Amino acid sequence: MADLTLSGKNPTALKVDALVVGTCKTSDGLAVVADQLPSDLVHQIETLAPQLGLTGARDEVRRLPASGVKASVLVLSGLGEREADGTFAAETLRRAAGAAVRELAGTASVAVALPTATEADLTAVVEGALLGAYAFTAYRAGDAAAKQAAVSTIELVTPFARSARAKAAAERARVVADAVHGARDLINTPPNDLFPGAFVEAARAAVKELGAKGIKITVLDEKQLASGGYGGISGVGQGSARPPRLVKLAYTPPKASSRVALVGKGITFDTGGISLKPPAGMHAMTSDMSGAAAVLHTVIATARLGLPVAVTGYLCLAENMPGGNAQRPGDVVRIRGGKTVEITNTDAEGRLVMADGLVSAVEDGHDVVLDIATLTGAQVVALGNRVSGVLGDDDVRDAVKAAADTAGESFWAMPMPEELKAGLKSNVADMVNSAADRAGGMLFAAIFLKEFVGATPWAHLDIAGPAFNEKAAYGYTSVGGTGVGVRTLLAYLEERAR
Repeated sequence: MADLTLSGKNPTALKVDALVVGTCKTSDGLAVVADQLPSDLVHQIETLAPQLGLTGARDEVRRLPASGVKASVLVLSGLGEREADGTFAAETLRRAAGAAVRELAGTASVAVALPTATEADLTAVVEGALLGAYAFTAYRAGDAAAKQAAVSTIELVTPFARSARAKAAAERARVVADAVHGARDLINTPPNDLFPGAFVEAARAAVKELGAKGIKITVLDEKQLASGGYGGISGVGQGSARPPRLVKLAYTPPKASSRVALVGKGITFDTGGISLKPPAGMHAMTSDMSGAAAVLHTVIATARLGLPVAVTGYLCLAENMPGGNAQRPGDVVRIRGGKTVEITNTDAEGRLVMADGLVSAVEDGHDVVLDIATLTGAQVVALGNRVSGVLGDDDVRDAVKAAADTAGESFWAMPMPEELKAGLKSNVADMVNSAADRAGGMLFAAIFLKEFVGATPWAHLDIAGPAFNEKAAYGYTSVGGTGVGVRTLLAYLEERAR
């Protein structure tokens, strides 16, 4: 994690490797958004913008030779257009800071002098800068690792540098960024090194290393899962030589205002099982444990922030392989609690492990249950690669959507049409795991999960597309695991704490 400090100094006097300032679109072209830069330098940049190809668009990051400043390089980060009131939206500031810091990988020290007219602006810039200061170099050696290393020192210029509230906001941002980076690291770890048992050890290590006090970890192994009636997790994991696990992480502060369960899908690699996926794109299934990664680090962050909310995370861990003992289409499994499911597609495995996790969460007694999973390809078809779906009970679903808006993550509320429930019908069991009709696949999967939560208030977050960025980096989002969902879940818990 980058070392970040707040500074009230004139940015032109800072001796850093790079100084980041903002640019924005105007009716006349481009404007530099930096009050303390020399006026002649500002005029020169704005005049030469067309020749330099500068537009001020969001995610546009350009390096220029430094002139009139002590920094080695001047970096222009696009903010797009101002809001109607002349300000910039929080997410715009977050992305501009993140894009610049991300692009400056391999640079040691950076000063960020983006506009922070309010403490809310400052919070967004701090979050963006820290989220952008990420690189996964564990499997790179020598110069390659050094060139891609994240920025190590960030000095954020703001008039609120001495504000106690600003310092508290910066500390919170650090905890949030740590959580997102922790989830990203897990997602980016290759599946030969991150299997269910290894995930368990990673969870223990993360709790210890991040100083998350008060978290109790309970692990059920394959024998305990089988004897406890966790047929969903056991069935999915039985084709792999590396057996499944169910991990519970319980944070129970004194005088907790409410009890919340977070259930995460943790398929450490998904071949599709006997219903084998096409080879193209299968490598991205190393990210099929993104929900469990988000839950783990949300619980840790909740403990670090000391939120007065009791939170229990359920990590449903299995590897879906087509081994000799693998689950077959036509098998019937018994989920924890007794309901039976006919397997019509072994590649619809996530909902099976989640069903066990949901039942366990309801049995333990919670005021609300949220689950998060890279559950369906249908989510990507419906909403693309940057917008996640949220479904469930209207009030819980809407509260999650509001939390996502606050956090700066893109979620969209989706319906659960009653008529799709007919697709659950099985001739031999209580239900099937995959409907014959592919239409509305994301909605059907949520309807399946709803069968296992009873009357407990619940919402389901489908992050299949946004969890793993296979294309170009943007804003504070790098290529690979994104850690999506962590910020939304934390914002939801903070709102419950209020």
